[in-house]
Amino acid sequence: MLIGEVARRSGVSARMLRHYESLGLVRPTGRTEAGYREYSSEDIRRIFHIESLRSLGLSLREVGSALDDPGFTPSALVDDLVRRTRERIASETELLTRLQRIGAADPADWADVLQTVALLHALGSESAGTRQRAALSSADETPMPVDALVEAVLSETDTNVAGALRWALARSGDAGLPLLAEGLGSPVAGVRERAVRAVAEIPGGAAAALLRDALASPDLAVRRRAALALGARGALGGDGAADAVTTLVDMVVEEVNDVEAADALGVLAGDPALTEQVAAGLVDRLGAAGPSARRRLTEALADVPGGTTTRALAELARDDDRAVALTAAYILSRREA
Repeated sequence: MLIGEVARRSGVSARMLRHYESLGLVRPTGRTEAGYREYSSEDIRRIFHIESLRSLGLSLREVGSALDDPGFTPSALVDDLVRRTRERIASETELLTRLQRIGAADPADWADVLQTVALLHALGSESAGTRQRAALSSADETPMPVDALVEAVLSETDTNVAGALRWALARSGDAGLPLLAEGLGSPVAGVRERAVRAVAEIPGGAAAALLRDALASPDLAVRRRAALALGARGALGGDGAADAVTTLVDMVVEEVNDVEAADALGVLAGDPALTEQVAAGLVDRLGAAGPSARRRLTEALADVPGGTTTRALAELARDDDRAVALTAAYILSRREA
């Protein structure tokens, strides 16, 4: 079979067949009297073998080794092909993500595209200062794509950079909440903690609702951070109120962000619907608490109005622990004044 017919039947161009011949991959069995290349059925079968191996990503050199080396073992080469393919997929996925983020920014012109690309590169920099400047620059005319911000927030470990990123994300409103909700369910504890911190800084009812959902998280750190945020907002209601109050009281007892927890309880106690619940939550823990915990609980009662608190403080003013008694007496004097 002449080269033209082989090219037509195999789909491999005559030029490529001549290239294969120059590399020694396939040689025509013979020549016609006129000097034209003539391929046998075995030659054609080898051409199909070459194309099959190339379709797996093998180079022509690797194809030659696979076909001609009797001691060639495919396992190592296949493993290498798997690795290279994964790297290529990862690279293409990264490119796709970058393009989607640029598209989501809705650039008006190429200057906007270049600015967005520069911000994305800066956000992925190894320099904490560069990442922080990129986050703060989201206040400019070209905003950072929200999904890029969320990804950065969930992975950032530098305290200053993380704060700047949360600030930038909060400026975008509710747009990042669905991705942050996924972060709250991450199997990685650090990601969950960073997600709830970010949600806590986003204003509005949608963020508050997500924080109330977080009160049921199996992660204690997430529950505590959500309770602090909701308490500071005074944004409680429904079934979440009891969980938040319990969590905040536990924080006072266990001396975990106890000052913040006491402040949050004071804010919540300003809601008449929660006043007695907060007071009872603090008073009920006094009996079994240790000396230092009793002092913290007494201090936390300072901002809680109502008769339950007043009666508890009057009793505490006669407590055997002098520090507790003095604290309670001082709080009572302030309330009377």
